[in-house]
Amino acid sequence: MSAITLTPKALYEEVAEQLRQRIFRRELEPGSWIDELKIAEEFGISRTPLREALKVLAAEGLVTMKVRRGAYVTEMSEKDLRDVYHLLSLLESDAAGVVAERATDAQIESLQDLHAELEAAMADREKFFAVNERFHMQVLEMADNRWRSQMVADLRKVMKLNRHNSLFKQGRIADSLAEHRAILAALTARDPEGTRKAMQEHFAQGLQAAT
Repeated sequence: MSAITLTPKALYEEVAEQLRQRIFRRELEPGSWIDELKIAEEFGISRTPLREALKVLAAEGLVTMKVRRGAYVTEMSEKDLRDVYHLLSLLESDAAGVVAERATDAQIESLQDLHAELEAAMADREKFFAVNERFHMQVLEMADNRWRSQMVADLRKVMKLNRHNSLFKQGRIADSLAEHRAILAALTARDPEGTRKAMQEHFAQGLQAAT
């Protein structure tokens, strides 16, 4: 029996990633219709892998499929935003508490290094956002619960639909940085409850800036 050769990534997954990044860059705005024919022609593909890609994005919440109308970039209502922040606060504060209790000295040091990058990126909004997300995802990785990590990753994709209206509001970066300092201080002090509260406060302030 001959061996089956698999490509590293299926075509529809590559298309999904291209569209995902366009949504995050707001080249495809929330509420906008996705012109399947135009995109298929642009990518030089049939509409079959494009439709599979749209199903992936719909499962992530980034795209909304409407009967007989096609696919649209998801619009976030205020309730959607509050619901997402509520769940992220619960999941990430729980993870942060676990890290405060169980992390090795080397792991805490790696978070301190990431925080130093965050401090240095304060003047660059896009870089600040990227390092900020890396910090949060590293905390989750250290907490070592893959189900929680997957849920947070999916919720964070949806949260990016609103990111330019929240993190980047006037003064929000400075406030976010101060909140990260409090989180790091509690982590370094090995204070699980203090870390959970600091992370919850971080999300509470983020929600306030986003609404």
